[in-house]
Amino acid sequence: MNAEIIGIGSELLLGQIANTDAQFLSQQLSLLGIDVYWHTTVGDNRLRILEALHQASRRSDIIITTGGLGPTLDDISKETVTEFLKLDLIIHKPSLTRIEDYFRSLGRTMTENNAKQALFPREAIVLQNDNGTAPGMIIERDNKIYIVLPGPPAELQPMFINYVSPYLAGISGDGIFSKVLRVFGIGESAVEELIKDLLLKQGNPTIAPLAGAGEVKLRITAKASTLQEAASLIQPVQTEIETRLGNAIYGYDEDSMEDVVLNMLRVKGLRLALAESCTGGRISDLITNVPGASDVFLESCTTYSNEAKIARLGVSPGTLRKYGAVSIQTAREMAEGIRKTSGADIGCAVTGIAGPGGATDQKPVGLVFMAISDSKGTEVKEFRLGGDRLRIKQGSAMRLLNWLRLFLLERAAE
Repeated sequence: MNAEIIGIGSELLLGQIANTDAQFLSQQLSLLGIDVYWHTTVGDNRLRILEALHQASRRSDIIITTGGLGPTLDDISKETVTEFLKLDLIIHKPSLTRIEDYFRSLGRTMTENNAKQALFPREAIVLQNDNGTAPGMIIERDNKIYIVLPGPPAELQPMFINYVSPYLAGISGDGIFSKVLRVFGIGESAVEELIKDLLLKQGNPTIAPLAGAGEVKLRITAKASTLQEAASLIQPVQTEIETRLGNAIYGYDEDSMEDVVLNMLRVKGLRLALAESCTGGRISDLITNVPGASDVFLESCTTYSNEAKIARLGVSPGTLRKYGAVSIQTAREMAEGIRKTSGADIGCAVTGIAGPGGATDQKPVGLVFMAISDSKGTEVKEFRLGGDRLRIKQGSAMRLLNWLRLFLLERAAE
């Protein structure tokens, strides 16, 4: 079976928002073994929506529309789909009750235009919206399946997972199952060289390198009738890649670097504190995005000025005068200072030049020093990063977390 996704909304065409719905739906449909051959985007215009539906119905088995289910006059997706299918709309009483209850729970009175969100063809399978007022629907017509979904991702995604995916799973046959290996510290081209022979001889499963956000993801995908069968196809390939890439693989599937590091600290019973300069608190922001981070994360100090480095971390004024804020020596004293003053088991520090100003011939933009300190001593590393200010900040944060991960692995092996 093949599918087409029609994103409806003038805001998509104007570039005011990105079409993340299409990305999500394509990923989910691939897991169900349904091929997506076309993405179409059309504005809030009845004639153009009808034209897109005519075209999709000629070439696709499943047509999914997103957006245009709100209460206002320009929300015309459901009405246009039902016009195309020559169906009549009537009030779906369970949906109307849910919408009324939703407004009542907020202490508000439902306006008359919201009632149109409860209009559906008698032939439709109505999809409950657990996160908003706009239900979706599924209509089977002329050997085609039409699925109409709301636009906001917070509404569309749970609706698809909870209601649409089980429906499609019953009709799609074989599924596509994936395992993602997350790699950091090795570039995409280097990763490809290490597994080039596996890429050349792949069949089922397939291997797809995906680069982005400073890391490489290797997605191993198998087509099979059951998850168990897919796992048996994926595992030998996964094991071979793990053997070749070693500790460069930091996690799997939805793991983040900060998740992995915090779990390692938790397992080892270690507490962490940070001293940040050029990253401006970016590392602590990543860490505190993880629920339960307070189990192991004590504090972070953004000591941006020399005065703060001296007063809060105990960095020597002489060190700053002689070597500067961006130096091996200052990074060392920052890490040791935050560890001692916080009482943490591990203190980490980062100081560098994020640019675009502040550089010299000896200390260019992108020069970053990082340090990790524990009871056994302090290690310092120099990094050279490229890109603009924000990329340098993000890259520094990720490199510090990855080095801390490797540091913890080494300590465990001692």
